Parts: sequence; C-alpha cells; structure tokens
Amino acid sequence: MSEQGSDSAVIGPLDVTRVMAALPHRYPLLLVDRVERVEKDKSITAIKAVSMNEQFFQGHFPGRPIMPGVLQIEALAQAAGVLAVESMDLAGSGKLVYFMAIGDTKFRKPVEPGCLLQLDVEIVQMRRNICKFEGKASVDGQVTCETSFTAMIADPP
Repeated sequence: MSEQGSDSAVIGPLDVTRVMAALPHRYPLLLVDRVERVEKDKSITAIKAVSMNEQFFQGHFPGRPIMPGVLQIEALAQAAGVLAVESMDLAGSGKLVYFMAIGDTKFRKPVEPGCLLQLDVEIVQMRRNICKFEGKASVDGQVTCETSFTAMIADPP
C-alpha cells in the first residue's frame, strides 16, 4: 500500500491480499481483484479482471459468455465493503458488510470475458453501522451497470 499525496484519507493501490483482509469472500466469489484508490468516507475505484475461466461463464451463456448482472452488483457491493471497512478502520476485525437493500438498478452493456470491469462506488450517507452507496461498473469508460444500495456493518451471525 502506498499513500498518495499528503492526504492521509486517500490510499491505494491495494492488492488482492489487502482486499482479502477487508472482505471474507474467497474464490470463486471474490469479485474484486485490485483497488486503485480509496478516499476514506467518500469513494473507491476497484477492478475486477473478467476471465474466461470464471465458473459462471460455463452456463451464462454457452457460446456467448456474458457476466451475470447480479454478479456486477455483487462486485460493486464488495468494492463498497472494502470502502466501508477501510473508512472505519475495521480490516481484520471480523465484521461483515451485509446487503440491506438494492434499488434503481440499470444494466447498460454486456460484460464479456477478457475485460477489466471498473467498479466506482460512492458513499451517499453513513450513519453508525449503516451506509448508503451509489455504484457504477464500466468497461473502457462505457457504463455496464449502475445501482444504489444500502448495507449494514455487523458481527457475523
């Protein structure tokens, strides 16, 4: 990890080891490969390298592989989880980030194997352990998915 500039609220890039310290997800459901930049309490830019080797491409769809839209939302949620954990200094605490609501989702363009899916998430509101986010996924600057969602940071059940 390296600091960028003199603003200690901005960190990045973060490799997959640091991502795994913030999230409990592991293969095959870890959908954030790298974090380019985190501005604590504000935003995150992360990357999912979409490979033909992804398990979901076996059935979605044979002969025309497309990343399922719900997995794009999950990737945005995982990026938001990293943002929340880094903002609250909870890495390694065992806390989990749970979906509470998903809304106003639009899918704009298919995501195919071989691309880098950029995940941009902003915190809209943060109160104690509840956060509202807006997220946008894109490939080569073209939006593939956008959504808003709410999550709660809590202990495991």
